[in-house]
Amino acid sequence: MAVSDECKLKFQELKAKRSFRFITFKVNEGTQQVVVDRLGQPGDTYADFVSAMPEGECRYAVYDFDFVTDENCQKSKIFFISW
Repeated sequence: MAVSDECKLKFQELKAKRSFRFITFKVNEGTQQVVVDRLGQPGDTYADFVSAMPEGECRYAVYDFDFVTDENCQKSKIFFISW
């Protein structure tokens, strides 16, 4: 299965610039490619991410999770999610 160039570009934007809170991807049956489905804005919450995931349909996603460590240090991790 091929992955569209847009998927790679949007992921690099999320990773380098934190342009998005999350990106969801879907399989385009016509072209047999993984394509961008939805881009979450930086201010979106985890609840916004969950509501973007359709019931009964396959999706892939990356989510940029912000958190504070026990030492009071701001951190961020990117998670890959298979839905």
